[in-house]
Amino acid sequence: MNFAFTDEQAMIAETARGFFTQNATSARTRAAMAGDGIDRALWHGFTQELGLGGIALPESMGGAGLGMVELAILAEAAGATVAALPLLGSLAMAAQAIVAGGSDAQQAQWLPGIIAGTCIAAPGSSETATASNDHISGDFDFIPHGGSADLFVLLAAGQVWLVAADAPGVTVTAQTTMDQTRPYARVTLSDTPADPLPDAGAMQRASQAGWLVAAAEALGGAQACLDQTIAYANQRVQFGRAIGSFQAYKHRLADMMIEIEQARSAVWWAACALDEGSEEAAIALHGAKSFATDTFAMCAGNMIQLHGGIGFTWDHDAHLFFKRARALQSMLGSNAWHREQVAQLIGLGVAA
Repeated sequence: MNFAFTDEQAMIAETARGFFTQNATSARTRAAMAGDGIDRALWHGFTQELGLGGIALPESMGGAGLGMVELAILAEAAGATVAALPLLGSLAMAAQAIVAGGSDAQQAQWLPGIIAGTCIAAPGSSETATASNDHISGDFDFIPHGGSADLFVLLAAGQVWLVAADAPGVTVTAQTTMDQTRPYARVTLSDTPADPLPDAGAMQRASQAGWLVAAAEALGGAQACLDQTIAYANQRVQFGRAIGSFQAYKHRLADMMIEIEQARSAVWWAACALDEGSEEAAIALHGAKSFATDTFAMCAGNMIQLHGGIGFTWDHDAHLFFKRARALQSMLGSNAWHREQVAQLIGLGVAA
């Protein structure tokens, strides 16, 4: 497959990279980690100053009318700086669920705020929650940015529901989270009023957007790990020469580069397939999520080791990339599960 950005997509990519490089600094990310996991000034700049909050949403609903390729471009740029933003949960998963399955009234009520960044929406699901007369009871674990959310988009009892964070019977409890730039929370509902989406297939679209954004974030993070390690290898001198000149060191960098290029192909294939409604979209998405996030974990681990002693310290940002990589591996379905889906889709069946 031949793939190249259009002039407009290249401009979006350049703008996003410049914005995150300049603003998503280590100091600001660490400050957000000490709070609720969101860099509010960065979020304001992204959604309101640049107006990128609705990039993958229809123009009729206040968005820019672009697609999943453009959303993946933004996610890759954000992932390269481990930006502390609710991009995956709010703009990708929750917004796409409302677009795909919401009524006109629901879209009009919630999408403008999500696009503007003034409303943070968080997705979740529960296999044990119960619903009766448009009221829900049950626990929803591992809600990304659940402690900061204004709206929950929840899958329960075979239905997707909208639940306002300030609705009666809502209790939010912070959970211990490896990646502090995307903190989780448990949401407990006790006979809480909920607004059902007319189309129960909305969560499928949300999941697809989530898998793609997770893969694109991982691609950006993996490339940043390689770039920063190369810069360190050219700067650090040992035995009178730059450590990057040693053969074993170069082999590790080459391994990272090869895996990243394969992940890059997987991510853009998935984004294009989703935009085009291709029959291969499901295979591409499961493959991209599993391969790209595994690649990120490998590159982040190598980044720590190839930086030597400094790479193991809290002061160095390598641990931020490593924690994000490990979190992406396990969220939205384990990578073993995603590979099993690919196996089933290509007809391996029981042999998988």
